[in-house]
Order: sequence, then C-alpha cells, then structure tokens
Amino acid sequence: MSAEDGNVKRQDAMWPEFEKAEKLARGAALKWASGIFYHPNQLERLGQYRKRETQRTSSVQSRLKSAVQSYLEGVGTGLGQLRTSLDDVRAVRRTLVEVREDWQNKVNGFEGLGQLYSLASDHVQLATAVHNLQQVFSVPEVVTEIRQLIEARKLLEAHTKLMEMECWRDNILYQLYRAGRQDTEGEQIVLSYFSDVGQLNEDLAKELWDVVSCGLTLVKQDPSLFVSAIRIIEREEKIDQMTGDGQRQHVFLPPGRPKYLRQTFFKVIEQSTAAQFRARQTDTKGPGLANHLAALQNNILNDLKVVKHLMVQCCPPQYNILQTYVLLHHSCLSGHLQDIISWDLEKSEIYTVLNWIRHIYHSSPEMIAHPDLCPDVDIASPGPLISQDALEQLQNKYVNAIRVAVSDWMQKALEAEVNDWYREEEPESDHEGYLHSSLPVIVTQMLEENVQVAMVIGDCLRDQMVAMALQELESFLYRFREAVISYGKDRQKDSQPKYYLLYLLAAVNNCIAFRKSIQWLQKQCGHGSHGDCCSKLPHSIDTAVDRAMKKGCRLLIDEMLSELQPHILQLLSGSWICGSDLIDTICTIMDTYCSHFTRIREPVFQFMLFEGLRLVIIEYVHTLMLKKIVCKNAAERERLSDRMSRDAERLKELFCNLGLEEPGRLTNVISSVSELIKLKDTSLLSLEVSCLVANYPDISDEHVSVLLDIRGDVSKDIRGTVLEMLEQNSQPPPEDYQPIFSDILVPAPVLPFCLPAVKCG
Repeated sequence: MSAEDGNVKRQDAMWPEFEKAEKLARGAALKWASGIFYHPNQLERLGQYRKRETQRTSSVQSRLKSAVQSYLEGVGTGLGQLRTSLDDVRAVRRTLVEVREDWQNKVNGFEGLGQLYSLASDHVQLATAVHNLQQVFSVPEVVTEIRQLIEARKLLEAHTKLMEMECWRDNILYQLYRAGRQDTEGEQIVLSYFSDVGQLNEDLAKELWDVVSCGLTLVKQDPSLFVSAIRIIEREEKIDQMTGDGQRQHVFLPPGRPKYLRQTFFKVIEQSTAAQFRARQTDTKGPGLANHLAALQNNILNDLKVVKHLMVQCCPPQYNILQTYVLLHHSCLSGHLQDIISWDLEKSEIYTVLNWIRHIYHSSPEMIAHPDLCPDVDIASPGPLISQDALEQLQNKYVNAIRVAVSDWMQKALEAEVNDWYREEEPESDHEGYLHSSLPVIVTQMLEENVQVAMVIGDCLRDQMVAMALQELESFLYRFREAVISYGKDRQKDSQPKYYLLYLLAAVNNCIAFRKSIQWLQKQCGHGSHGDCCSKLPHSIDTAVDRAMKKGCRLLIDEMLSELQPHILQLLSGSWICGSDLIDTICTIMDTYCSHFTRIREPVFQFMLFEGLRLVIIEYVHTLMLKKIVCKNAAERERLSDRMSRDAERLKELFCNLGLEEPGRLTNVISSVSELIKLKDTSLLSLEVSCLVANYPDISDEHVSVLLDIRGDVSKDIRGTVLEMLEQNSQPPPEDYQPIFSDILVPAPVLPFCLPAVKCG
C-alpha cells in the first residue's frame, strides 16, 4: 500500500463527507463523458477536452490553495490576540490582589469614624431642636387657640394655624430624615409631642363635613361658612399635590398625607343626599303614593334650583357641582323607585309610577326639564330611572292587574245581559229601529278607556293593552256564544222567554257592535311603531265574533224553520200539486220573520235573507227526495215541474221585494231540478245532468239517482250512462261556491230483501 493510499484512507476516516463527494464527482464526470463521446466522430476532439479540463483543474486547485492560506493566516491572528488577552487578565488579577491587601491593612483605621458619625447625628438633632425651639414651646398655646377657633366655627383661621403646626412638625421630621440615619426614637418623640395635631385634624374635619352635609341650607343662610369649607378643601388639595411632587424627588412623606379631602367632599354630599331621601319617605301606600311622588318632585326641583343659583357660585368650576347633584338625586331616586315597584301595588298606583317615570321626571317642566335647569343640565346623562327590564315587568304587572279587573267586569256584564233576556220587556232600539242592549257599550267603553289611558304612558304599553283587550274580548265572545246557545236550549223548555226572537236579534246586533270595537282596537295598535307588539295580536278574535254572530243568526233561522217545517212537509202532496196556497203560507211566514230580520244591521241582514232562503231551498229539495214520488207519465212530470217552477218564482219574487241581492242564484236550484224532471227526451238527460253538475258541483250521484227515480221513465242503460258521465265529470267546487246539495241528505235506499233478525245467544 502506497503512502498516498494511506493518506486517502485517513482522510476518509476523518472526513466521511469527502468520500461521498468524491463518488458524486466521479459519477457526474462519467455521465458527462458518456454524453460527450457518445458518437465516434467526437473522439477526435479528445485532446482538446483533456487540455481544457486540465486547465480548469489547475484553476480550481489554485483557488483552493489561496482560500486555505487565507484561512490559516486568520487563525494565526486570532491566536495572537488570545495570547495578548491572557496576559491582560493575569495583570488585572495581580492588581486586584494588591488592592485587597491594602484594604485589609486600612480597616482598623475606619473604626474611629463610627464615633464621629454618632456625634454628628446628635449634633444635627440638637441643632434642629435649637432652631425650632421657639416653635416647639408655642405648640400648647397654638393647640388651645385652634380648638377655640374650631368651636367658634372660624374654620379658615383654625385651618391656617393647624397648617403652621403641621409645617413645624414636618420640618423637624424632614431635618431628622436628612440627617441620614433612621432615628425611630427621635421621630416617635416628635410625633408624640405633636399628637394633638391629629386630633385637631379630626375635629376640624368633623366640623368641615357637617358644613358640607348642610350645604344646601347654608348657601341660603350663610354661604361664607360653606365657602370657607371649600377653600380649606382646595388648600389641602394643593398641599397634597405639592407633597406628591416632592415625594417623587425624595422618599420623605409627611404623616397623614395625602388627605384626599375633595374625594371625601363628594362622598359626604352623596351621603347627605341619601339621608334626605330616607327622611322624606313617609306613608307611600295607597292614595299617598301620588302625594309622595309630588313631594319628591317639588323637593328635588327646589334643591337643584338652590344648587344652580347659589352653590355653583361657591364651588370651583371643575367640581361641576350642579351635574353632580343631578346625578346624586337621580341615583337616590332610582333606588327609591326600585323599592316602591317591589311592593304589592294596585293598578292605579302602578299607573302613577309609570306616568311619573315616563313623563314627569324627564320631560315635565316642573322637574329635570325645568326652564331654569335645561341649559345647564344634561337631561340624557343620568339615564333611565329604572332599567328596561324592570320597566317592562312593571308594565306587565299593570296589564295583568287591568286584565283581572276587565275579566271580572265582563263576566258581571254578561250575567246582567243574560238576566235581561228573560225580562218581560222588549229590548231597546235605537233611532233607526235596530234592536240592541247596553252590553257592547259597557264592554267597549271599558276597553277603550283602558287603551286610551295606556296611550298616555307610551306606545308599547298601549299595544300591550290592546293585545290584552282583544284576548279578553275573544274569551268574552266565546262565553257570550255559550250563553246564546243556552238561551236557545231554554226556548225548547216549558219556560219559554217571552221576547226570545227580539233578544236574539239584539244579540246579533251586539256582535256587529263588538266587531266595530275590535276594528277600533286593531287600528289603535296599527298607529304605533312597535311592530313586534302588533304582530302578537290574536287573529282568532275574528273567528270568535263570527261564531257568536252566526250562532245567533242560526237560532233565528231555526225558529223560522221550526214554524215552516209542518208546511214544508205538505209539499208534493196531491193538494199541493193541484194548486193549493201552501207556498203562499210559507212565503207569509218567511215574510213575517224577515220583517223582524230588518231590525238587524247590514251586512248581517243580507246574510240572514240569503241563509234563510238557502235553508228553505234545501228543505224543499230534501222533501222532494224524501218522499220519493214516481211520476207515471209525462203529464204528471209536467205538472210537478210546473208547480216547482211556480214555487221558485214565488220565492224569488218574495226575496226580491225583501231586498236580497240576486235571489235567483238560489231559487234556480228548484228550477233546474224541475227542468230535469220535465225533460221529455230521455236521451238528453246526460246533457241536462252535465249542466246541473256545472252549476252545482256538490251534487252527488245519489241526488241524481233519486231525481231519475222521480221521473219514472229512465231505463237502466240511460241511468248507467248518466251516472258514468257524472262520475267522469266530477270535480271539486270552487273556493267561493256556496254549497247546496252537500247539505241535502239523501235517504238510504230500501233493500229488496233483508235477512230476519236473530237474537244473540
């Protein structure tokens, strides 16, 4: 093994990256050579490539040698600097050892300086005492003088003397502090000698806060005393500020500083204001609540006037004393009202509180919005007297109290109304002849008054009151309907009400009056801007009033039908076909009842006429199908058809005279049935039935089958064709269609045979 190979192996062992780099270089060179000499004709340029690569290798080697040489030179320079630093460190170490030896040799010389320091401290204390000797001897005399000044309420002079004493004490303490030694014993002696200063400060502060707490009274009687208190507070604030500035320069702080008298001033007037409110809380139950709130209103306004016209001139502008008193009164009043609304208040008391909060406090010219206060008082800054949640709870409490009273009042009014139905007197009628009672007026007036009273408070309470009124009115209408039903049942008993029909007419007119009241209430809610409250209005109240009104109308029509029933049952008899005056009798009875119906207001009167005629038509056709007569020949069919046509014309004429709009829409039912019976050509029955179905889509195959039976000449094939056509052309009636045939019951067909009944074992 050659020396070169040995060197290479040692290098590989020392630098494992070297072997990897060499392999990569050899691989790259092999790849390059294989690409260059891929074609044989390129071998001719081998010499040129060899020469170029040799030159490039030499250039790289020279750059490497230059870089290594530069690196080695830098390492040599660094080693030289490290040797120099080591020599410097050794020199510093020797110097420190020499200094330490010198210091240890001179320690004994410093022990004598301790006695000199003690003598200097004592000298400072004695010099301070001598310098302040005259002031020290005069302390008891000044203390006595200050006490006399405080008792005489000469606060400014007392405070001046007290400031002098504090200045003496603080100067002595400061000189002791500057002596440079923490002489706790000396400080305690000074503080003990000036101990009366603390007591005098307390006595002066007591008198000072008594003056401040009675400030509203003093500024009217003797403002100089209140001004003196303010001047003392401002003096102390300046001293506190100067003391704070001095403390930032050195650590000495006189005892009792800072005093923060300005902060205490605002606390004292806050406590005095709260005490005045507690003193003014007299009997606030029942009727006394309104008087109590009025007294509060008067007292608060008077206090704020005194503050604006007198106290503002006694206080510095930065105190903003007027707005401060406004906020204090607002805070105390808010707490007092919170206590009031937590009591079990009556509805009148709740209304008084709501009205006072919403309208009197903020907007009344006798309160915060007084002309004397408005330019200088920010009305919006105090905020609401009570929170929005508390206000909503109070409004809900008021609405619930009104709800209980309204419900009880409505029930009593309904009971009185029901008792009137059994009187031996006719109901009242207005100047137009329409029957009515006082029930709608009583109920409506009560609801409208409560809504109008709620309007004074605000839109939200008004909308709540409207919603409550509609809910209670809906419940009342359901009870009213039950009373009408019970009244109708009593008609069937032996004890018949004498004026049954007239009171039913009055009940229907009352429902019309209730509908107008409902519309008024809904309109009142629509005037407001509170869409959420209006969206909660019960829409079912329209259904309730319709059901109550239609129940009364139905009982009236049932009364008419009960009298018509015996005559209607005589239809299709031989005398009727031969031309008896049966239809005239029916028309006479209907005319009599309809003359009563004229005492019902529109549009219910039209409804009564329409519904009465519709039910008579239904009974007429039902009787025709019930008797199931069978015509034997064309002559009988023609007589039957003609008779029915004349009856239809007679009914149409009657209801035209009564004022019903387009009665032919109903009487055409009888005419259409008569045409079907009269038709001579049976092959046209399908066409006739299709026309009948087009006009009356609720007609069923049972109805048509019975009508075909009445004809008596329809074969099975034609019947099957007609019924099949009817089944194919059946379609649901339109939404505005008034049903006729669906209310006509078809009797069940008689079976040709039946099994004998067998008893169960």
